[in-house]
Amino acid sequence: MSAMTAAAGRFVVHAAAKMTTKMTTRRKRNCCCYCTKRVAFLGTPEVAAKVFERLHEASVNSNGLFEIAAVISQPGRPRGRGRKSSGPPPPSPVTQSAIDRGVDESKLLNPAKANEPEFLETLAKMNLDLCVTAAYGNFLPQKFLDIPRLGTLNIHPSLLPQFRGAAPVQRCIESGLEETGVTVAFTVLKMDAGPILTQTKYKMNGSEKAHEMLDVLFDIGVESLIEQLPKVFTGEAGEIAKDQGEEGLSHADKVSSEEGDLDFSALSALEAHNKVRAFDGWPGTKATFIIQDEKKGGEPKEIVAKILTTKVGGSVEGGEKVVKVAKKQFSIPCKGGEYLDVLEVQPPGKKPMDVASFVNGLKGSSVSLP
Repeated sequence: MSAMTAAAGRFVVHAAAKMTTKMTTRRKRNCCCYCTKRVAFLGTPEVAAKVFERLHEASVNSNGLFEIAAVISQPGRPRGRGRKSSGPPPPSPVTQSAIDRGVDESKLLNPAKANEPEFLETLAKMNLDLCVTAAYGNFLPQKFLDIPRLGTLNIHPSLLPQFRGAAPVQRCIESGLEETGVTVAFTVLKMDAGPILTQTKYKMNGSEKAHEMLDVLFDIGVESLIEQLPKVFTGEAGEIAKDQGEEGLSHADKVSSEEGDLDFSALSALEAHNKVRAFDGWPGTKATFIIQDEKKGGEPKEIVAKILTTKVGGSVEGGEKVVKVAKKQFSIPCKGGEYLDVLEVQPPGKKPMDVASFVNGLKGSSVSLP
């Protein structure tokens, strides 16, 4: 046998071995192609409950393509002003939604942390094909990620790798960006850094608030995910998903309560407007005002009011600390010489109201900043 013939024989054997490996891998990946796939959903707040409800509806109408095998959520927490209750705390919105839809109690899991051994052991016995997460709120360890056969998909309301982290919508709006979006990506150990399966852009007009955009983006995201499920279940999705890379990478840190305090001497009208939009749910935005009753005189009164809805106004007239008050106007002077026009406000101890009602309650008093 010549050297060339021997080399050719080795090449054929090597190629055949590689092909066999690929075919074996594909058979493993596509095993039980016609079985109903078992999907676990992970989420906690109200916005995630809406995602679960749409996914549950899709499973019911999937002609046996997939079923919800488990619903995983953070434990219930006390709600309300005092956050104390004599009885057990109510379940999370996701768990409650699952109960309302008749999901069996044995499928409802509420670990405090996703690394609890008992939880991971229970999950491993469920023979899961896929996990789907949306605003779950707990770190997922590698032992968890190794359980579902086809991996874990996360719906993340930003255009990854932009705004990785806990508060992508809030940070996007705070930054004043005109475009946002939603990404469906595979979950890896590094936060929000997994391969992207699908991504949808969304143009904003500058008036949207964070809670509104969360609903919009998760609605788009769950529809995108459902559309991709057939490819996920054949294993094709894992092959076509694209690495994120680092270009345009930014982080969306968790919002702190202190960030809701508005300092108009340090913020332009646009920056203040964007903070009002970004932090409208929690922590909300608030500002301190000095109220002076011009008719009765006396000591001025200081109040802290929640600023709910605003728009950028015109140029400042009459002093850097004087709030312009008229019949339907409450305009706050900001850094840079522009007004922030308040449209909705919540005075201390009262319900939210439009600016006309608030101004009427001032009864001619003058208003200034501290």
